[in-house]
Amino acid sequence: MGRPHPPGPERSAAWRRRFADEARAERPDLATLCLLIGAEADGTLDEAGMDAAQIELDRLAGELPFRPGGPQAWATALAEHLGGHCGFRGTAGDYQRLESSLLHEVLRRRRGLPILLSVVWMEVARRAGAHVYGVALPGHFVVGFGRQGAAPGTDFEDQVLADPFDGGRVLTGSDAELLVAGATGAPLDPSMLTPADPLDVVLRILNNIRAWAAARPERGDVALWAVDLSLLLPSHPARLRYDRAQLLVQHGDFLAGATELDAYADIVAPADEPAAARVRQQARAARAMLN
Repeated sequence: MGRPHPPGPERSAAWRRRFADEARAERPDLATLCLLIGAEADGTLDEAGMDAAQIELDRLAGELPFRPGGPQAWATALAEHLGGHCGFRGTAGDYQRLESSLLHEVLRRRRGLPILLSVVWMEVARRAGAHVYGVALPGHFVVGFGRQGAAPGTDFEDQVLADPFDGGRVLTGSDAELLVAGATGAPLDPSMLTPADPLDVVLRILNNIRAWAAARPERGDVALWAVDLSLLLPSHPARLRYDRAQLLVQHGDFLAGATELDAYADIVAPADEPAAARVRQQARAARAMLN
């Protein structure tokens, strides 16, 4: 892919309006939101490209066996088709690539981060008629089939977990426990197996993009648009306002950054006035850089 070139200001504004509208829809479309993230990153992705990505998801779903059976059969069919025949999976190197977080590129390369590969699994399975959902295990996103929240391995007709990053490998209960223990050092809690809300999935994708950019100071532009899209979601951490202010200051937009810092201080003040005072001091320091 090379270094992606973002869209121009007018096209970016149009994508952001559409992103905000979709995020506030009664039933937000996960694939559309992921493709709009891609459009903000990659100026070559246009409406036709997004339609082509949706068509590819339809095509992949059409190649699955017709309603293969229960949760175990669905998970196996997806693993054989997407992970085996189509070659969708991830590698350690995918964590170093921005395109691993962009759905249109994941569909093209058949490589990506666990959460984007899970989006492919979910969208293909959903189109084929499966009861499927994302499961945000700490540090590693997977997909679930069947009854939500049942302990994996206790009854495969209740809930089956699969790991798209590993080609769709079906996880046993001990597999899931090891994933959680490796990420947190804590045991698997049943609450970790509940379905992830689509907007939470989108926010997690944007957080991954921000983490990628944070390791590359020269890509502060990516961090900034990822924060901007996060702030368009109906529910988001207030701390994002502070993060955006810091990015603006780092980009040399001292006045806008100071304004954002003051706005964040107003949010924080009722709960923590000393913290708000520190933020206001940062705003004054940002304004002083204009001199």
